[in-house]
Amino acid sequence: MVAKPMDDGYGKKIIECKNVKKVYRMGKEKIVAVNDVSFEILKGEFCCLLGTSGSGKSTLLNLMAGIEKASGGGIFIKGKNIRSMSEKDLAKFRQQYLGFVFQSYNLLNSMTAIENVEFPLVFKRVPAKQRRRMAIEMLTKVGLKTRMNHKPKEMSGGQQQRVGIARAFVAKPEIVFADEPTGNLDTKTTMEVMDLIKGMARENKQTIVMVTHDPRLAEYADKIIRVLDGNVQSVEVRHDINDPNDNYTAEAIHAQAKKQDMEMEKQEPEVKYVPVIPGEDDNQSGVNNMDKSGNK
Repeated sequence: MVAKPMDDGYGKKIIECKNVKKVYRMGKEKIVAVNDVSFEILKGEFCCLLGTSGSGKSTLLNLMAGIEKASGGGIFIKGKNIRSMSEKDLAKFRQQYLGFVFQSYNLLNSMTAIENVEFPLVFKRVPAKQRRRMAIEMLTKVGLKTRMNHKPKEMSGGQQQRVGIARAFVAKPEIVFADEPTGNLDTKTTMEVMDLIKGMARENKQTIVMVTHDPRLAEYADKIIRVLDGNVQSVEVRHDINDPNDNYTAEAIHAQAKKQDMEMEKQEPEVKYVPVIPGEDDNQSGVNNMDKSGNK
């Protein structure tokens, strides 16, 4: 059994939220999206913000990533309160320490896969030859060695998300924020993408903060923070990254998720096609039309 590394601050606090609030104003009405939230995340942890649609989880992620400004409280990353930073300083901070994986991929359609992955390295002033080498290495890692010169519209959703992952990890940021990274993918591709994110983060001792509504995906996390109505309902530490005996792997979680999928398939009732006699119930005819055309 291999002990987890403890150098470079691994296992120590890297993100801390203290009494964080976010209030939106709509006319005279105030909408509290995040309400007095406090928690911390350790370096090297895979942390999941789990909640239903409208729970405030994505807003909370945006606040931590500096995409939105908190209305109150403090958000400390590497000991620095990002709420007090200017936009210029915050942009530099994100560029230096943060990476992002988006549900909608956010690739530049005019660029090839390799150019998309190189793009964040341009802002870090990495020389052209080194950028190209780093992008090739990263795309090879995510299984796109033969798709490097393809543009987004020439790739499947799963391939586009792999490019997005390569882009997020290429500069080796200390923290990667992922907002519903598998929301547009099928089950098989979802598990492959989650294995990639988990494995690459473990390999480079990076911190992952992921938003999801899916409890099965939360199983990948070391820490699950459940969010409801802008409040933290609970914080569950599932795996102690400072415990060398806790040999937690992406492969083990993938096997567990696959087992759960098989159990769910067994429980699903068989759906039988029932022919409709012309002139009978219009609603039932509508169901058959939907089965054939895919439209209601």
